[in-house]
Amino acid sequence: MNFFKNDRAKILIADDDKVLCDLLQDELSHDGYNVETVLDGSEAIESIKNKPYDIILLDLEMRRIQGEDVLKYVRENKPSLQVIVLTGKTDIRTAVDCMKLGAYDFVTKPYEYDQLMVIIERAVKHRELMVRNAILQSKVEQINPGDMIGESKALKGLLNLGIRAAAADSNILIQGETGTGKELFAEFIHNHSGRKPKPFITVNCASLPDQLIESELFGHEKGAFTDAKSGKQGLVEIANDGSLFLDEIGELSLTIQPKLLRFLEKGEFRRVGGIQNLRSNVRIIAATNRNLEDEVQANTFRRDLLYRLNVITLTLPPLRERREDIPLLAEYFLKKKSPVRSPKKLSGQSKEVLISYDYPGNIRELQHIIERAIIFSNSDTIEVENLNLPNTPISIQTSSQTESYIPSNIVKIEDIERIHYKKVLDQFEWNRENSARALGVSQKTLYSKIKKYDLSQYE
Repeated sequence: MNFFKNDRAKILIADDDKVLCDLLQDELSHDGYNVETVLDGSEAIESIKNKPYDIILLDLEMRRIQGEDVLKYVRENKPSLQVIVLTGKTDIRTAVDCMKLGAYDFVTKPYEYDQLMVIIERAVKHRELMVRNAILQSKVEQINPGDMIGESKALKGLLNLGIRAAAADSNILIQGETGTGKELFAEFIHNHSGRKPKPFITVNCASLPDQLIESELFGHEKGAFTDAKSGKQGLVEIANDGSLFLDEIGELSLTIQPKLLRFLEKGEFRRVGGIQNLRSNVRIIAATNRNLEDEVQANTFRRDLLYRLNVITLTLPPLRERREDIPLLAEYFLKKKSPVRSPKKLSGQSKEVLISYDYPGNIRELQHIIERAIIFSNSDTIEVENLNLPNTPISIQTSSQTESYIPSNIVKIEDIERIHYKKVLDQFEWNRENSARALGVSQKTLYSKIKKYDLSQYE
C-alpha cells in the first residue's frame, strides 16, 4: 500500500452550509488536498478526536456546538492543528477573539479562493514549524557522529541493505552494541524511504519511567493525572506518516509492551486517560543492544511484540570489525572538535594505535578519545600518550606549564573529566548553554558536574 500518493495537507471543513462545504471540498481536492467535511460542531470534535488533520476550516455559527467551542477543544487537545475561522462580515470582532484563543487566521464570507489558498499554505508551514519544534523538544540528548562515515565493506553492505529495507515500509529492528550508531542508521533508513518529507522522531525507552513514556508515546487527555492541565498529543500522533525510532526497546516494561503491540497490530492507540481510539500511520524502527530472544526466554519481553518488530532485522557491526573506518571517523571528530584557529592532527603512530584498539564503547568511545586527546595535547600533533588508551601513558599539562607523564591506571577518570569540563567552560566564558552544547550534555548535567567538582570561573 502506498501511503504517499499525496503529501499535501489533510483539511477538515466544518460548516453547516452544505453547498459551501461541497464547493470548497471540490476546489481544494482539485488542488491536491485531502479534504473531509462535517456539518456541525459535535461532528467536528468527533472527527478531530479520531483522525489526524493539519488544517480545519471552521465556521463560527453551527448547530449543536459552536465554532468557538470546537476551537477551545483543539487548543486543549490538538495544539498543532491549525484553525482558520470562516466568518461573516458582521462577526469580525468574534473572529479576532478566536485568534486570541489560538486560531491561526480568519477569512470573511463570501471568501476569495486565492486569498484562502494563501492563508492555508501559510498555516501549513506554521504547523510544520510547530511539529519540528515538538520533535526537537522530544529528543533525548545523544551523541551523534553526524554522518554514516566509512568505506569498509561491512558498512557499505549494511547501507545497501538499509536502502532496500527503507523501500519496503515494514517495521525494522536494528541490533548492535552500544555506541555503534543505531539512531544514525535509523535516520539513514528514514531518509531513503518515502516517508522522508515527514517527521523522524526518537524516543529513548530506557530514559523514561512507565507513565511518562506512555504519555510521550500516546499523549494524554486533560486531567488524566496530576499536572495534566491540558491535553497533549503523543509522538505517534506527531509522527503521523513519518518514522518513530524506539531506542533501547529491550528496556520497555511489560506494562507498556501490550499497548505498543496493539498500536503495531491495528495502528490504533488511546491517550492516557482517554476512551477514544485514535489512529496514526507510523513506521516503527526499533533498536536494541540486547538479545531479545534471550529476553523472551527470561519473560521480560513479549514474543508477539518481537515478531511485530523484527519484520526486517539489521545488525550494525562493532567498530573493531570495520577497522579501516577508524581513521576516517577519527579525522571527522578531530575536525569537528579542534579549534578552528589551531587545528590538530594525528601522528602516524597515533593512527596505528587507534586502529589496533578494540573499542568496547565503539564509535561513541572513539569520539570521547579524540575529544580528550585534543585537550591533553600541547602541540598541533596528537601523540600516542595523549590518547589515554589502556596500557598507554597520558600527558597532562600541570599548572606550572610543565609536562608530566602518568600511567593511565593511576590517573582517575574523575580528574580527566574535571579538566575537560573546566576547559570547555573557560573556552565559552562560563556560558552554560554554549558549554553544555559543546560538551553534548544537558544544562542540568553540566550544573551537577560543576557542583560535583567544585568548579569555579576564578580558580
